[in-house]
Amino acid sequence: MSDPDHDRRMLEALVCPQTRGPLTYDAEAQELVSKSAGLAYPIRGGIPIMLADEARKLD
Repeated sequence: MSDPDHDRRMLEALVCPQTRGPLTYDAEAQELVSKSAGLAYPIRGGIPIMLADEARKLD
């Protein structure tokens, strides 16, 4: 079983592949949000998909 605090720390250590800027973890949407790039990267099956082609553009 995974430790939720450990998982959160791991996600917070990631940076946006486009800008190298910080990401914000949105637990409800299961996304990592890059405000600087205007993208939200999905998390599927507990794995962040850090590809711009897979990211959702922010409104």
